[in-house]
Amino acid sequence: MKILLAKNAGYCFGVRDAVNMAYDTAKEHGDVYMLGHIVHNENVVDDLDKAGAKVVDSLDSVPGGRPVLLRAHGTHVDIVEEAKNKKMNIVDATCPLVRDIHDEIKALEADGRKIIIIGDHGHDEVVGIASQVKDPIIVATADEATQLRKTKRAGVVSQSTQTIENVQDIINILMSKVVDLRFINTICFPTKRNQEQIKELSKQCDVMFVIGSFTSANSKRLTDLSKERNSRSYQVTCASDIDEKWLDNCETVGISAGASTPDNIIGEVLNKIKEIGNVQEEEIYA
Repeated sequence: MKILLAKNAGYCFGVRDAVNMAYDTAKEHGDVYMLGHIVHNENVVDDLDKAGAKVVDSLDSVPGGRPVLLRAHGTHVDIVEEAKNKKMNIVDATCPLVRDIHDEIKALEADGRKIIIIGDHGHDEVVGIASQVKDPIIVATADEATQLRKTKRAGVVSQSTQTIENVQDIINILMSKVVDLRFINTICFPTKRNQEQIKELSKQCDVMFVIGSFTSANSKRLTDLSKERNSRSYQVTCASDIDEKWLDNCETVGISAGASTPDNIIGEVLNKIKEIGNVQEEEIYA
């Protein structure tokens, strides 16, 4: 059996930096508080909790003087302003690429355009993006785009982890509904790179594994892209999820992982597959 591990599988730089900031802040101050999970991965959240990074529902639940960490996905502007007004110790772990989306969407609004966001309803990143402007329209699918009314001027951005296929489908529809349409492609480059990589890797393997939480939109999209090209594609959260029968009559296994999957989980899955297939070393797929 041959194992091909996607070169860029796992943490993107934004998630890695945010997680490291959480660990470092908890170590320095004894604890740190976050409004919701820092990343969509249960294993990371559990480890951070043990290290002193606590999840709370509101700023009122943060003890006086304790640090508050703004997550990689971005945070609703009202919450940021509340924290500033309360003079809280803010640790900003927002991904710089998400901050770029915030800047782009505000510039589009300043240009007098109706704002349309391509993204998942209720997703933390989308909530943060939408809060930057007044009354944006959020569109998740091409079907939703067909329901929109025609308008003269609009500006469009997307959630950073959207697939280019979904964005293109929606933009094609918006072009028939907006006279003056300005689209800024805000899919982040780690997402583009990983999606293109899995499209090719999944076609070269008998079995494909995507490692990531089922709460992670990024991991789910990678899995969907793989399944479209390889019916023997499986999403797993950890090594214990693997069914050995999945590897029957398999000569080549591909492995990728979502942007919020830590290195140790990837290593455990990799070792499990090596054990099943009696493989000594994996190959890096670039």
